[in-house]
Amino acid sequence: MSTYDRSMALTGQPPTALSRNQKLATLIGLFGLAIVLLSAFNVNFPNKGLWLSVSLSAIATGIIWFAWDAYSKKEPGIKNDGVWFKSISSKGFWGWVAGIALTSFYIILYFYPEYLGLVAKGSNKGVIGLFDPLSRALSGNPASQWFVYGTLYTVAILAFGIKFMWKYRHNRYERIRTISVMFFQTGFAFIIPELMARLNGSSVLNGGSLPYYDLKNMWPLNYYNFEGYRIKGFLSSGDIGFGLLIFGVLTIFVISPILTYKYGKRWYCSWVCGCGGLAETAGDSFRQLSDKTVKAWKVERWVVHSVVVFVTLMTTAVVYSYLGTDTSKYWLTKSTFLLGVAFLLTLVFGLVMLFKRKQLQKDAQYGAIGYLVIILALIGIHFFSGDGNVFLFKSETLRKSYSFLIGSIFSGVIGTGFYPIFGNRVWCRFGCPMAAILGFQQRLFSKFRITTNGGQCISCGNCSTYCEMGIDVRAYAQKGENIVRSSCVGCGICSAVCPRGVLKLENGPLQGRIDSNQVLLGNDVDLMSLVNKK
Repeated sequence: MSTYDRSMALTGQPPTALSRNQKLATLIGLFGLAIVLLSAFNVNFPNKGLWLSVSLSAIATGIIWFAWDAYSKKEPGIKNDGVWFKSISSKGFWGWVAGIALTSFYIILYFYPEYLGLVAKGSNKGVIGLFDPLSRALSGNPASQWFVYGTLYTVAILAFGIKFMWKYRHNRYERIRTISVMFFQTGFAFIIPELMARLNGSSVLNGGSLPYYDLKNMWPLNYYNFEGYRIKGFLSSGDIGFGLLIFGVLTIFVISPILTYKYGKRWYCSWVCGCGGLAETAGDSFRQLSDKTVKAWKVERWVVHSVVVFVTLMTTAVVYSYLGTDTSKYWLTKSTFLLGVAFLLTLVFGLVMLFKRKQLQKDAQYGAIGYLVIILALIGIHFFSGDGNVFLFKSETLRKSYSFLIGSIFSGVIGTGFYPIFGNRVWCRFGCPMAAILGFQQRLFSKFRITTNGGQCISCGNCSTYCEMGIDVRAYAQKGENIVRSSCVGCGICSAVCPRGVLKLENGPLQGRIDSNQVLLGNDVDLMSLVNKK
């Protein structure tokens, strides 16, 4: 008798009971987690390095073994695996439990690290004390709550990344980009910055102190990179520090725009970014929970671009606060800097309105003009404020407000803690200023698009269901319309789950990239006319 599952139900089947291997894998993973939890209650392990190794190995082994048993015996290809029947992946009881647990962890991590065992003066205790041996081995320093978080973050991306590659093993693009985010998180975000700390104070750096630097992060994600203490740290660290400072500037104005023009925002959001890496790997089971309504799309546009304005004002105010006023001593003075910011923003908005206005809807045009007027007006007001004040507020007040509201609450507590409730890319959709800036470039200037073959679409809805950014991909596919959206991170899952090969990620010429009129009118696109133009 055949054992093949010939069901054609697009929603999948109700989940079966866990297999013996999955139960054993769960027990091993829980054992590793139990060691961390016991350390939170100040259980004193005799050999912390050994017990930490056992804990992290058990957690990773449990995840990988569970994933291997779940996917290795299945035929390659995407199956829905009953995601709408499982409590944890359909906003059920266990989904809310997971969301509350993650949110609680982030609240403690950001605001109450002493409960994790952080000791300001003295030896660390609890969870942070458990991670001390690993931290000292890498950087020579005791662990902090951020080292603990970085370690767990990296283990999660590596373990769930292997699970992700087994699940999507039929798709070469998904395998390669997953290896990419695993590499950048492990090397550029975790190991290299820790090893760089050993260079601090050495003769190579002329006695300077090199700031901790996640090499894959750029402004505005590392919004603190241009604060006074960071600039002093770079400049006091010799050629290496100065080189890192120049690299940080080049990533904003040169490297990022060029790569986005050629490949779209996916080069960063889906191949490099740690936030995206965690969302794609550990958060993969929740991608279908993203809100696809028009209302959510409107909220997304206004909120995420407001965050961009916020971080721009904050960074400008911080840099302004430590610049000088004497033109005989400083070539970059307070007034010169603000006028330069005003000129750059006016130039960008002016060029967009002059050459790309038709690609923006009316509310987007009005919003862009409104934001520009507000920023320029606030810059003008600085002449009437006292020294150290700009935009009617002290720079430190703006920085702390942004750090608390966006850097902590949005990106951590809500952005990751609410995976099981709002989907895995809630931070990327609604709060990430980097995603908004890259999306702006992608929508107007990039070669990237997702092409569709409307004649092959069977309207199954898989593409829209599994779009983590809340895009109704099916609506484009049904019309044979190229998909060019600011929010699209180019993860390629819509293409991977399509049973007919309708969707394809491409980098092509800008001509024929967008045909907005046809979409707005609801007409079918004449594919032959597009072919004849080539």
